[in-house]
Amino acid sequence: MLWSAAILVSLVSFSVAKPLSRRWNDVAVKHSWVEVPRGWQYHSSAPADYEFSMRIALKQDNIDALIANLWETSDPTHARYGQHLTPAEAEALVAPHPDSREAVNAWLEHHGIPDENIAYSTGGGEWITIRVSVAEAERMLDTKYNVYHHPASNERVVRALSYSLPRELHSHVDVVTPTTYFGTMRSMRSTSFLQPLGKEEALPADFDSNAAVPASCNNAITISCLRGLYNTADYVPAATNVNKLGVAGYLEEFANRADLQTFFQQFRADAVGSSFSTVLVNGGLDNQNDPGVEANLDIQYTTGISFPTPNIYYSTGGSPPFIPDDSTPSNTNEPYLDWLNFILNSTTIPQTISTSYGDDEQTVPQDYATRVCNLFAQLGSIGTTAFFSSGDEGVGAGDCLTNDGTRRKIFQPAFPASCPFVTTVGGTTRTAPEVAVSFSGGGFSRYFAQPSYQSSAVATFLSSLGTTFSGLFNATGRAYPDVSAQANNFRVIIGGSLNAVGGTSASSPTVAAIFSLLNDARLAANKPSLGFVNPLIYSNPSAFNDIISGSNPGCGTNGWYSSLFNKEYQNSY
Repeated sequence: MLWSAAILVSLVSFSVAKPLSRRWNDVAVKHSWVEVPRGWQYHSSAPADYEFSMRIALKQDNIDALIANLWETSDPTHARYGQHLTPAEAEALVAPHPDSREAVNAWLEHHGIPDENIAYSTGGGEWITIRVSVAEAERMLDTKYNVYHHPASNERVVRALSYSLPRELHSHVDVVTPTTYFGTMRSMRSTSFLQPLGKEEALPADFDSNAAVPASCNNAITISCLRGLYNTADYVPAATNVNKLGVAGYLEEFANRADLQTFFQQFRADAVGSSFSTVLVNGGLDNQNDPGVEANLDIQYTTGISFPTPNIYYSTGGSPPFIPDDSTPSNTNEPYLDWLNFILNSTTIPQTISTSYGDDEQTVPQDYATRVCNLFAQLGSIGTTAFFSSGDEGVGAGDCLTNDGTRRKIFQPAFPASCPFVTTVGGTTRTAPEVAVSFSGGGFSRYFAQPSYQSSAVATFLSSLGTTFSGLFNATGRAYPDVSAQANNFRVIIGGSLNAVGGTSASSPTVAAIFSLLNDARLAANKPSLGFVNPLIYSNPSAFNDIISGSNPGCGTNGWYSSLFNKEYQNSY
């Protein structure tokens, strides 16, 4: 059969053009919800001309190598223990492959995104930020954006219930935001709460470190209680020129300097006159006329225990509220990512950091949670220990129903507490002995596999548990908390007045301050900082006290019983 030249040219053109046209039209879902995330309500359709910043996280090319390095440098039995990467070395490992950058840029060009609307940034890998309208974003992501309302915080956000990417980009992109993660700076949960301030005997300003912890510490926790209970009263920091302790702040919570001086005058007289520095992140503020419960709790106890170690309070800004008729470009940042990108791109990174906020794991898209968790792995790889409070809702709050359409009742883990690359801190109460406090969060991740550093401890626990709670938790998931400390009736100065505050928000800064002192001792001896400490913790049970009493009720159950751990190193100093 003879073919004309025109037909041949036409067929060749078709065979080449067809795959190119399919390249960006062949899409697959990246993440979707079957229902609006708990706590949020549909409000209205998002205006097509509303503009926002879309952030695209390029796939971290050698993240597996970074994690493998982390396992080696955090294992106290490994020859490379403590040989942390430099920030530049870690960033080089997680840099995207050139093919990823090329593919995403080609996709943006296909959609007509002008160069002036594209910005590139690093810090936890490479991010591409583009200025788009709702209409453009819907076309690019094959989705529908709506306005959703969060009654508890009265916040409105522009989000989607699903989004898609060309199949070719799935291997090049970790996550796109804002899309299906509804969590915001205002809707995330602090893990502290005010408690009644009852009548009590005089609180000790200080006491002999060789004496027993005063009985008053059963009813009211002060700096001296913690320094005595956890044996830090006699240690004098010696590496304050290099050692630093950080506190991550959100929710427009401001740490107050005047309140800190009042706190020192009452509970740590030798620290009077010292203070902390504040670093503003992404539009964060430092309003000294509006002291925050969470912020004051954190900074008063980190500085009180670690004095004179320099403390840094990071005030991270939240996104402006959505205004239906406002087309002015605005930030649409989300929890954790902005702070992590900032800190990983900083010249000064504390060796120890405490954070006291979280969400239900199931409300966080898994691709988003994985990227955030990997950023904590990067933070650990450069020698920083990240502590997170375990939450204040036991094994789960409310009805504990799943949001996958099946509405099954299961225990609800918290995130980032469930990330295997952070050290999660639960809560205790009383002093002789300490017992688990009833609100302390704890459980098993449904996103992250159980890391090897805790496999022995978890196996013993599961053996003791038997078939109890079968089907309510993921027995192969990352278990938490890793350690625990006092969480009840902390005395905190707020607006010049004495208050009682409880929550694992008290536990996390307490443990962070203690480990900051350990870092001080290492740095003073010309040793590297501890970095990611979980393998060290689980391999040294004799360094910790067993908690063998108490439970954490939730989801209509009594929760986990501490007695199940009485042959293992569970959760306490």
